[in-house]
Amino acid sequence: MRRGGEGVGVDRFSFPPILKASARVCGVKEGMEIHGVAEKMGFDSDPYVQTGLMGVYIACGRVFEARLVFDKMLHKDVVTWCVMMDGYCQRGLYEDVLLLFEEMKRSGVEPDKMLLSTILSACSRSGDLNSGKGIYDYILEKNIVMDSHLKSSLITMYSNCGSMDLAQHLYNEMTPKDLIASTSMVMGYSKVGKIGAARSIFDELVEKDLVSWSAMISGYAESDWPLEALKLFNDMQQAGLRPDQITMLSVISACAQLGILDQAKWVHLFIDKNCFGDVLSINNALIDMYAKCGSLENASRVFHKIPERRRNVITWTSMITGFAMHGDAGTALRLFDQMNADGIEPNSITFVSVLYACSHAGLVDKGRHIFALMTNKYNILPKQEHYGCMVDLLGRANFLRESLDLVKSMPFTPNVVVWGSLLSACRVHGDVELGELAAKRLLELDPEHDGAHVLLSNIYAKARRWEDVGEVRKFMKNRGIAKERGCSRIEANGEIHEFLMSDKTHKQTDEIYEKLDEVVSKLKLVGYAPNTSSVLVDLDEEEKKEVILWHSEKLALCYGLMNLGNDSCIHIVKNLRVCKDCHTFFKLVSKVFEREIVVRDRTRFHHYKDGVCSCKDYW
Repeated sequence: MRRGGEGVGVDRFSFPPILKASARVCGVKEGMEIHGVAEKMGFDSDPYVQTGLMGVYIACGRVFEARLVFDKMLHKDVVTWCVMMDGYCQRGLYEDVLLLFEEMKRSGVEPDKMLLSTILSACSRSGDLNSGKGIYDYILEKNIVMDSHLKSSLITMYSNCGSMDLAQHLYNEMTPKDLIASTSMVMGYSKVGKIGAARSIFDELVEKDLVSWSAMISGYAESDWPLEALKLFNDMQQAGLRPDQITMLSVISACAQLGILDQAKWVHLFIDKNCFGDVLSINNALIDMYAKCGSLENASRVFHKIPERRRNVITWTSMITGFAMHGDAGTALRLFDQMNADGIEPNSITFVSVLYACSHAGLVDKGRHIFALMTNKYNILPKQEHYGCMVDLLGRANFLRESLDLVKSMPFTPNVVVWGSLLSACRVHGDVELGELAAKRLLELDPEHDGAHVLLSNIYAKARRWEDVGEVRKFMKNRGIAKERGCSRIEANGEIHEFLMSDKTHKQTDEIYEKLDEVVSKLKLVGYAPNTSSVLVDLDEEEKKEVILWHSEKLALCYGLMNLGNDSCIHIVKNLRVCKDCHTFFKLVSKVFEREIVVRDRTRFHHYKDGVCSCKDYW
């Protein structure tokens, strides 16, 4: 082999730079050809050539081939071990990283700080706290002086594994604070729900990069603080940073949680202006966002804008989920069939959405068929969430004993969601005995579950067993278990307004309650009478009526009637399930005041128009 026309022979020093170039362009074919030439020329046992070959194979995703070269090496230095472990780490083979480290220790080669950081990265990504602690013990045992990079890797590992006390201890010792470590702390505290601690560290950062901003925005979005996420996004723009796809996905998620359509439209405009409009993951998230903000029309528009050949299982599932949560089971099922016809195989999440659609439309036989289809055709084993949907489907349709039999037949222990679905069905149909059983099983799993106590109280109240209601409420009080307070949100004139039950804090409180009296008076003329069956305390009837009329969604509705034009649809987001009285109230308002109203509660959407709800009173 000769170089060009110079007649200069190729020696072992010629291979590493050529292999490095092949690795940069992921030239696996070229790398294999070079490997063959090296073997023919007798250089395949040279450690520098072997390390270069490993680098090519790893860069091209051929970890198995890299390991074959590694195992043939007679002399392995710390760089060689590091290249192999890094290759495993890149491919998500974290257990292999740890096994190789043990092999390395037996070989007598001492790891350097870079290699230890790679191993800690494997522990971090796999959530293997025990192995991570073992690496830290090894560092202390060998008296290895930690530089900022190694300490940052330890902090990241502890943060990702949720061990924030140990992460904080190391972080306190770090001077100056490393940006990567600080961002890991922000992510770690957000992950364990300590959003205040995450924000404190974020605010202490002298310089913030896109990753740190995105971590804090994501923390708020994933911790149910959507308004704070959007405020921080605006602050980031004012700081002169341009978001990336990861940032935008968190912003879209925050908008979806918030449920405010005007805010969603603004985010969509921002996405188009900043050239994110062709990114499939962004479009999939937009479909979900619009559906959760009450606009299936906009969700469908985004869906149809995506070329058919680019739509993936997430695209289809997002659209199916949208129709399911809006109660349009027919369209959800047609989309499911179309998805299959287009050759897109449904996944586990798709089946949750389809079963959910069947449940909220009372399609029992169809739901049974879909549930069987999962295993019989697609070899997808049902998980807790699929059983939860089936229990909900059967329970809503008053097949309570079949629902219980399904729970008993589960191949694993039913979780809170499954027992909660059965308990909710017992509340609807007034089955006290089975409701007590479901509540007992649920509370064995989660003794502090406020929803279980409330549903059990509701069942007793419906049966007029006030003594039992009192016992449940007394238990809750003694244990410090508080019922989640109802909260409703509405946007008017670019401003978001929140109302709690019996709220008197709004600046237009007097006008709102005057409007409520006016609305109630007009509804009574068409036969409205407050339904007090959901009031869980033993009050006299007039007191119960007052309690039921001051629900947060009624206050939000009255604010909307006062401040939104007659041609505007009133959108309300409620954190809890809409009660029977509010459901009737909203239907009548839509007819008497000739207004279209959309309410998103904890489980679904209700579209009220001309005195009728899209749920057909089956919710």
